[in-house]
Amino acid sequence: MSEPIYLDNNATTKIAPEVIDAMKPFLDEFWGNPSSPYNHGNQVKRAIDKARIKVASLIGADDPNEIIFTSGGSESNNMALQSAMQTLGDESVVISSPTEHSAILGPIDELQKKDHKIVWLSVNSQGNLNLDGLNEIIKKYPNSLTSIMWANNETGVISPIKEIIDIVKTDDNLFHTDAVQAVGKIPINVSEYDIDMLSFSGHKIYGPKGIGVLYAKRGTRVYSLIHGGHQEKGRRGGTENVLGIIGLGKACELTENRMNEDMQNISYLRDKLEQGILSSCIGAVSNGDKDNRLPNTTNISFEHLDGEAILFMLDDRNICVSTGSACESGSLEASHVLKSMEISRNMINGAIRFSLGRYSTENDVNRVLEELPNIIKKCRELVPHLK
Repeated sequence: MSEPIYLDNNATTKIAPEVIDAMKPFLDEFWGNPSSPYNHGNQVKRAIDKARIKVASLIGADDPNEIIFTSGGSESNNMALQSAMQTLGDESVVISSPTEHSAILGPIDELQKKDHKIVWLSVNSQGNLNLDGLNEIIKKYPNSLTSIMWANNETGVISPIKEIIDIVKTDDNLFHTDAVQAVGKIPINVSEYDIDMLSFSGHKIYGPKGIGVLYAKRGTRVYSLIHGGHQEKGRRGGTENVLGIIGLGKACELTENRMNEDMQNISYLRDKLEQGILSSCIGAVSNGDKDNRLPNTTNISFEHLDGEAILFMLDDRNICVSTGSACESGSLEASHVLKSMEISRNMINGAIRFSLGRYSTENDVNRVLEELPNIIKKCRELVPHLK
């Protein structure tokens, strides 16, 4: 079977060939335990240290020791929220947004069950956060964690992180951002912001699955979710995922070196795809702030149609897209992101996310623009009142 036309890069990305090459020696040559004292183990430890430096460099961290390796973005988010609550105490409050990924909403739900107060910031119809009244919220709840995603996984809308930090950060408050979708797509330099913790994942930046990062600013308390080991300076027990770490380090190095080139190419293709769909498909409307979003993402609703039907018809043509977050696949619930934006139900049900990546081509875009209008036409013919 031929390679699919893959336009679901917000779900996961293809591992870069250079990353695979970097990982191979750690399968059959450098396979020692990095905690072992002899050279066969120390070789691996040194490789992990080099990877940690590359990861820190991508996000502008001053100290590689601020990088904690985890199993992925979800673990990093859980670790960040749990650590913040233990640091701030039982009376602490969480401030967040209803458009967050489930990897934040899930831990928040657990905290709410433990009687932590949750304060939600609303978003407007474009998916932008409403910061009105945030100053008053911070005054009312001085012992708080604010956790806001840097960029939304469904719409690509970018949060005003610096503006939020300027409002919420005091000596007693903490700030965390889920940057899983933002890292590698837009420049991020944590040393320019007063960020306490930041999460991201390897498989979103052409690295392997099963490896993630929690950046914790020097002096930030981090409490391990996994006990029984001294690894990661006692912040995460268990033998390190050496293959994943090596792959992540190489992926970060590649991403840092070619981010500007990648994003220029990808944004051109995204815009061509979006404009072509909106001009050729009846009832197509884009969702989210087009002037404030990731360069690779477009979310388009096809009015009155079923997004899953469109997805499966595209899949029959070997074209991969998404109806929302891959982590929500299989859920019968409408997109909580679009619901929070107060998009109408008949538009939410027909929403498709197209997310392009490093290996997307103009031929891919042209093929979608050839196939999709016919699919939409066929779908509309199947809806009696749209004939």
